Amino acid sequence: MTEQGSGDQEAKFEDIQLVVFDIGSEEFGVAIDRVREIIPMEQITQVPRTPPFVKGVIDLRGMVIPVIDLQERFGIAAGEDQSQDRIIVVEMADQVVGCTVDSVTEVLTLPGDSVKPPPAAVASVDSEYLWGVGRYDERLLLLLDLDKVLSRQEVEELGAAAESGAAAERAEDAASGE
Repeated sequence: MTEQGSGDQEAKFEDIQLVVFDIGSEEFGVAIDRVREIIPMEQITQVPRTPPFVKGVIDLRGMVIPVIDLQERFGIAAGEDQSQDRIIVVEMADQVVGCTVDSVTEVLTLPGDSVKPPPAAVASVDSEYLWGVGRYDERLLLLLDLDKVLSRQEVEELGAAAESGAAAERAEDAASGE
């Protein structure tokens, strides 16, 4: 995602390896080095008093992580087919977070010369979350800047939600005698 060049020259980007996924009818990409893993949709435990885009928390091999709904966050209509729904576990603002998506389609290397800075306005998603738009095989990929998907306050709220979910899970385990 490194931008090169300065002044009046058009920005140039390095080649980047991406995980590509769908949210509604839009295609997004995130840098593969920010993705920890991709898991099938599983039961998400809701946490009270969280923002609408926070679906809740999951237990991922003993680690309680918050899960956000990118459709809700970006205001994109849900896809009809939920059979391919996935949770992409990413590093976002120094925290491990799960992001729900409609499907993960591929991993690809996007040539740097096919990436452009995002336009001032993008019809279906606020451009503040984007670091670029890439063209690949006649498709446009919206390239997410994971560090801008959430505000600092929202990151703190996610951490609190994860802690609350972990405390609830410990209480359930104690009550069931585990």
